[in-house]
Amino acid sequence: MSGARLRAERLLREVGRELRATRVSRGLSQRAVAAVAGISQAQLSMIERGTSPSVRLETLTRMAAAVGLEPSIKLYPSGQPIRDKAHLEMLARFRKAAGERWRWASEVPLPIPGDKRAWDRTMNRPGLSIGVEGETRPTDMQELQRRLLLKKRDGRVDRLILVLADTEWCRRLIRLNDLSETFLMPGKVALKAIADGRDPGGDAIVLI
Repeated sequence: MSGARLRAERLLREVGRELRATRVSRGLSQRAVAAVAGISQAQLSMIERGTSPSVRLETLTRMAAAVGLEPSIKLYPSGQPIRDKAHLEMLARFRKAAGERWRWASEVPLPIPGDKRAWDRTMNRPGLSIGVEGETRPTDMQELQRRLLLKKRDGRVDRLILVLADTEWCRRLIRLNDLSETFLMPGKVALKAIADGRDPGGDAIVLI
């Protein structure tokens, strides 16, 4: 059974328990709630037990409204997204430009038990660790900046290198967003230092 399916089943059980607990606390019968939600009492009972995996979101919304709840879905960063060919090729270009003076590792998990985040790459030399994150087409640079700062803090690296595709889209995003407080070093200066096997001297955005 896939991890996604297990998580979906767990979420349905949690939602079912909350719907049932709220219904009971407010003295509502299954028959009354089912009538408002437009489903059978048997189906409502299955949903409350978390045993109706094909239940529609619209049905859950009607059930929630019937017992005085407002549903909300929020997504959180967890693990690594799938990476397309362009992303992998961009990271390969960066590694070639950075040279072989470093010890490289891929998909390095953060050193926190249960944390599913991971660095795209890490580069290490004695006394220096660099976290490398790549984005081919970011859309919200401010959100990306905040996320990477937290990742750097939790990932316990000395430097952060954000690798972006050298496209007009990425260059325009950099022009439109003041990121200098986070990424202190010019990308070309940082890349030259890295290629020489030296500390880049600060966090940087590298277009490649």
